[in-house]
Amino acid sequence: MTEPRKDKDLVRRKFYKAEQEAGFAEAQPHTTPQTQDPSYRLAFRDTDFLLREELRPVRFQLELLKTDMLLDEAGIGSTLVVYGSARIPSPEKAEEAMRTATTPERKAVVERLVAKSKYYNEARELGRLASECAVVEEGKRQFVICSGGGPSIMEAVNRGAHDADAESIGLNIVLPHEQAPNAFVTPHLSFQFHYFALRKMHFLLRARAVAVFPGGFGTLDEFMELLTLIQTGKMKPIPILLFGKEFWDKIIDFGAMADEGVINHEDVKLFRWVETAAEAWEKVVNFYEIDA
Repeated sequence: MTEPRKDKDLVRRKFYKAEQEAGFAEAQPHTTPQTQDPSYRLAFRDTDFLLREELRPVRFQLELLKTDMLLDEAGIGSTLVVYGSARIPSPEKAEEAMRTATTPERKAVVERLVAKSKYYNEARELGRLASECAVVEEGKRQFVICSGGGPSIMEAVNRGAHDADAESIGLNIVLPHEQAPNAFVTPHLSFQFHYFALRKMHFLLRARAVAVFPGGFGTLDEFMELLTLIQTGKMKPIPILLFGKEFWDKIIDFGAMADEGVINHEDVKLFRWVETAAEAWEKVVNFYEIDA
């Protein structure tokens, strides 16, 4: 049987790819008032157009798709997500933090933050333990470390993965004040979000375990959303490891919530108290019956 000519091929695509079309547009030699006007730009290359208020649904979709596609292409099957404060200093920076406290009130606050620097070490160790386990199923890497990509506890868990020569994910968010990914996030797994909602969605889409360290409003927001999703049956149960019982007992009285009837006593069992990385990782291993 004779081979069909290329222009008669039944399988080969007949339209140019968007990347090729963009190249054609850039190569055009015409410089006229018509070609220079913003209306003439290809829509998908027109940043001003994409940033219009009416394009918010499109930006939502792009922010959902980009991270999902790149994580899939990177062979990420599941993640171990870590939530926690951006303010707790590492043990190396504890002394420096104390020197910056210029008033008695500020010194008292910093002392309490420094006392929590032990959790930096535990987050780092958890990142190392999970990364060294290197679980692979169906050709995809499992329990890849994922943090918010920022400093403190987030930095610590990415650093732990780095200690194990493993890749880790950082999901940063654009904020009015300056911030940047910590140095231990794998560059091609470092993402930036405009929408908090989509960032939180990506935290949980691949999550197979979540560790929650002491933290503020952001940590509370992420933790409570996770509890709500599992409590309401929108998400199947996964190990939720809550570090720092002394801290959390001051912040939230789960028992009182149950006693008041606004949650069930069984709901308090949605998470497990832990103090060390070894405890936390053991609970994950036991939950999934991993041969680690």
